[in-house]
Amino acid sequence: MIIKKIIYLILLLALFVSCNSDINKGSYLDEYPQIVPDYENICIPYNIAPLNFSFKSERMQVELKSKNGSLVVKGKRKIFFPIKKFKNLLQKNIGDTIWITVSSNAHNKWTTYKPFFWKVEAEPIDSFLTYRLIEPGYEVWNKVAIAQRNVTNFTETYIADNNLIDNSCINCHIPNKHKPSQSFFHIRSKKGMTVIADNKKLYGINTKLKGAYSSMVYGNWSPSGNYIAFSTNAVLPSTHSIHSKRAFVYDTISDIVVLNLQKNEVLRCDYLMQKDVLETFPEFSADETKLFYCSAKKVPLPDEYDKLQYSICSIDFDVITGTFGNKVDTLFNGPAMHRTVSELKASPDGQYLAFTCFSYGTFPLWHNDAKIYLYNFATGRIDTLPELNNNANYANSYHSWSTNSHWLAFASKRDNGLYSKIYFSHINKNGQAYKPFVLPQKDPEYYDFLLKSYNVPELIKNEVPFDAFDIEKIYHNGEPETLHYYKQ
Repeated sequence: MIIKKIIYLILLLALFVSCNSDINKGSYLDEYPQIVPDYENICIPYNIAPLNFSFKSERMQVELKSKNGSLVVKGKRKIFFPIKKFKNLLQKNIGDTIWITVSSNAHNKWTTYKPFFWKVEAEPIDSFLTYRLIEPGYEVWNKVAIAQRNVTNFTETYIADNNLIDNSCINCHIPNKHKPSQSFFHIRSKKGMTVIADNKKLYGINTKLKGAYSSMVYGNWSPSGNYIAFSTNAVLPSTHSIHSKRAFVYDTISDIVVLNLQKNEVLRCDYLMQKDVLETFPEFSADETKLFYCSAKKVPLPDEYDKLQYSICSIDFDVITGTFGNKVDTLFNGPAMHRTVSELKASPDGQYLAFTCFSYGTFPLWHNDAKIYLYNFATGRIDTLPELNNNANYANSYHSWSTNSHWLAFASKRDNGLYSKIYFSHINKNGQAYKPFVLPQKDPEYYDFLLKSYNVPELIKNEVPFDAFDIEKIYHNGEPETLHYYKQ
């Protein structure tokens, strides 16, 4: 048995040497190999899952070379990196560069392509990611799920599945600044509720307040976890008659309130509930001293839809007393720039506010010109992030920060304009963004056959402490708790 193993290893080595010899005798092409997905010349976290890819070749060899080791993988049309060897190589090269050389064989002739690189960044990405999976249309929502993915491998599980809750529409899962022990999402149906996970407690609340025109919609946590700021929106979808434009979603009414979780009551402020102003997309600052939000003066809708342009505003907030400031500051004047903004996300380190910028309205998903920008709190400067937005002919939106403020996860339709996929971009210490790469999948052709869109990706440190069956119990057992208004 031992002799047979030795002979097998000798033959395998001989075959490897022969193959390498043939590759060395082949031709060199000074072009990148155009692999799918596009993982060429990118910055990656050292804890990411293997970046498996495909290439139009019946036989190929891929060599990963670095100062601290190498890895050679062969395949037919697809390359699958062994997860342990892949991670080991990344760990050895934290802060360094790995060069990838692809060689392909056609008609018994080898061609070696121009090497590309992976810069292995020292800052890790959060291990888990939640997102909603939904058909890419505004009128279909009978098959919706919220999934959780371990980005260090390929494990995906459902934390909410509308097949278990009367096919109700499920809105997006929002954790408290990467803490899976605190999160919320909405269930829209006759028995609608907002499901809140608050440490070890999982419960549903009724956010349709007496006298209010809608339940709570877009929301974000205060970092301490004692408050959630929500907008209340009367949302209307519309369609364009212009061939190049698909849908337009707008608010006829929207205000902002703050939910005090400790007292089960809602805080209101006159500045955030003006009759002639639309306020939406609230977001707390990292130090909890301010509440940011998007604000626009009302215009006749839908007639003057292209004049609906939002600004970024802020108001002071005291988390101890639950009271608001007495003035509103404008950080970005949308109408003055002939632009609009939405989806505000403050970086955990307190340096930046990421937002989506586009031509008009408040819902960027259907706007091909939607791009992600950064507002620098220290300088007041706005960075248009050309590397992140480069080659994106379709919407970039739904962004979230990593815990260390060095990675942005976002949804992009850049491939075909219909299906959103999740991309990651590294943000260095100076706020510079780098070329994004798509969420890796075990099968590199996975996205070719997936008829779902990803939206609202949220990075979290650990696994969510509930699953789809827990949500089923919450939905079917008992009535949601009732909130109370508190007028400041």
